[in-house]
Order: sequence, then C-alpha cells, then structure tokens
Amino acid sequence: MEGKADEHVLSPALYASIELDPFEAMGSGELGFLWIVEILNSGYPEWWRKRMASRVVESLGRLFFRKDSVASINMQPAWIRSLLGFLSLSEKLDRQGEDSLTALRILATSPPSTDFGIRVLPILVPPLLPTHPLQSRRIALKVFYIFAPSWFSSQMENVPSEDLDKLVQAVGDPFQSPDFPFQDGKPVDLPYYDPTMVAAVLIGFASSDLWRDRLRRSNFTSLEETVSTRDGKRAALECMAYCEPPKCLLTTTGIVMAIRRFEELQCPNTAEVLLMWAWTIGVVDPVDRDGWQLIGRSTLRFCESRRMERLVTLKRHITDRTMESSCIQLLFIGRYGKSKAKDFVKLPVLKLEPDFKSRCDIFLYLSQACQLRRLYQLFGYDPTTWKDVVAASEVGEKSGVSLGHSEVLSPFMDWACDYP
Repeated sequence: MEGKADEHVLSPALYASIELDPFEAMGSGELGFLWIVEILNSGYPEWWRKRMASRVVESLGRLFFRKDSVASINMQPAWIRSLLGFLSLSEKLDRQGEDSLTALRILATSPPSTDFGIRVLPILVPPLLPTHPLQSRRIALKVFYIFAPSWFSSQMENVPSEDLDKLVQAVGDPFQSPDFPFQDGKPVDLPYYDPTMVAAVLIGFASSDLWRDRLRRSNFTSLEETVSTRDGKRAALECMAYCEPPKCLLTTTGIVMAIRRFEELQCPNTAEVLLMWAWTIGVVDPVDRDGWQLIGRSTLRFCESRRMERLVTLKRHITDRTMESSCIQLLFIGRYGKSKAKDFVKLPVLKLEPDFKSRCDIFLYLSQACQLRRLYQLFGYDPTTWKDVVAASEVGEKSGVSLGHSEVLSPFMDWACDYP
C-alpha cells in the first residue's frame, strides 16, 4: 500500500527531472537548490519531502565534488538557506543518512556570512559531537569556522544562553576529532581544515562579552601544548591575523579581558599568545594612549606573575620577518578597512607597484621602531635615537632594516614615536 501511495504523491515530471544527469539538469547548481526550497515548502508529508530532497542533494553532491571537474562550483549565499532547511529536516527524521553528510560537505564550501548564525547553530551542534551517528565532526568544525562572523554578530544576542553554551561544549577541543567519515564505503574528501583556525575563533570568543564566560579549559587542552613552542605561537598568531579577527579582538579592552580569562582557565601559553597579539603591529591603534597603558600594565603583571623574562620574546615577535605580511595587512585594515586592505597586500599588486611595496616596508619598519621604543620604555629602558633602537633590538638583523633606512627615517622618529 505504501508503494502505491508513493507513486501518486510524487509527480512523474518531478521524479524524472530529479533522475536526470545532474550536470545536464542543474548547470551551476542553482536549479537544484531551488528544487530543495520548493520540496521543503510543499504540502507533502515530512518523510516524503525528505526523500525527494535527498535525491536532489545527492545530485548536487555529484556536481560539487566531481573528480574530473575542471572548474569548481562556487557556493552562493542565497543557497545556504535551502541546505539548512534540509539538514534540519534530516536531523529530525534520519540522523544517519549519507545525504546529510553530502549537504554538510556542500555547506562547508560556503563563503563567510553573518546572516545565518541563528539558523546554523542548532543544526551544527549535533554533528559536532563525536557521538553523532554521522561521524562528521571534522566537516562540522570547518562549517563552524566558515560561519565565524555570525558568532560575533549582534543577532547572537537573541539566542538563548543555553544554546550558546551547547555550541561551545560541542566544539570542545578542535584538535580532537575522529577519523575521516566514510561515504559509499570510501573516505570522504574533506575541505581544507586546520584546527588552529577553529582555535583562533575560540580565542576570539575570549575577547567577547557574549562568549567569554562560556569557554572551558577543555576547549584549549591541545592548543596549550601546541603554543608551548615558539613556532606554535607564531602559527597561532598568523592564523589569528589571517582569519579576519573580530572587532573585539582588535580592541584593548577585549584583549586584556581575554588574557585574564585564559589566566583564570589556567592556560598560560594561550594567555601569552594574546599578550603577543596585543604587541603585534597593526592590532592596537598606536595613538591610543589609554589603551596602551592598559596593555603595559597587563604586560608587566603577566611577566611578574609568570616570573619569566618576556622582553626578549616580545622583541623577537615585533621584528619577526615571517609576520610581516600579516602586520602589513593589519596596518591597512586599521586605516582602510578589511575590504580594501586585502587588495593592498595582494602579491600581484606589490609586484606591479614596487614603489608601493617600498612604502609598505617603510611603514612597517617605522611601526616596528615605535613598538620597540614603547616596549623598552615599559621595561625601564629609554632608547632616544633610531640607531639606539636598532642596536638594542637587532632590527637590522631580524627585519632587514639597513642603516640607510635609519638615516632616512631618523627625522620622522620624534613625531612618529612621540608617545607621551
């Protein structure tokens, strides 16, 4: 009886169109997402809507993840809503369907967005859990990272507190995830995922009033070990800069509160990463005198509480050549905003405009000198000339600044680094 009912519920035309070769029927994929919307909004029973939409999702999966594809399909923001609707229905009716895994993989290719946080959160929590039948934690962590801008949007203030707690608990330690999920008996090719990217988002949470107190030490167990080394700290800092840090991680108050939170969580290595972040060129406005007083007090307090010498560590960080690209981008973000800053630091632009590259270098070196002067004054030193700063901090060795640069920049030091 159920089989006969099925034949009458699904129209022959729709059934035939779903069975078409996906490359012929869907083109860029837009038609498939429109089908999902129509199916989910239809009056058919839930189980039948799920069955019909599953066929479309499976075809979209073959379209998105073609082995012989010469051009990838670009996921559009307008298509996100239909995937979220399908995943919501799928979680309700069939938690183990491979179509759900396909939908989640497609969602992981989405562009960053601030518009879907409220809808993504309840759908994302179940697959984040290692106990979920889908075993798709790695993909879910990538989705969590993709939608990072949503977690810091004002919309999240309308989400119940217990749901926010559930998300942080489900993310857990981003370095801990099961083996690759399987589909059709084969390992699933995952989108590029680095757990440090998710850890960077969690570090951002520590600077946010909405998220700070929801974090637990268990979220940073692996990160603490990772950033216990110099290379680990550098990787984390580069990731924080690359991941377009939220506004709260670019404010003095947010950074200082985050350092205190990590000290409360007994995560001293992560707290030190935040301290180094505060001294990263381009993060804090150089003329924010009140802000730098807060950072200075926090730096001295941290060094005293840890009973360790941090001057050398911070000096090396300020002049670290591997951080130059990130610092330049942060400098231009502060001056021109995120969208224009990305265009300024693109390599082809620098190649085509060598004079602009030179100006960037001078801007960076001057900023390094100012940061170093501020740092040495904080620890009781008073380098008053450019040559003293270069000699004391080894800028010439670490960042390639020559004495020729020092002679050119010397006249500008008095006004550029005059921090009362």
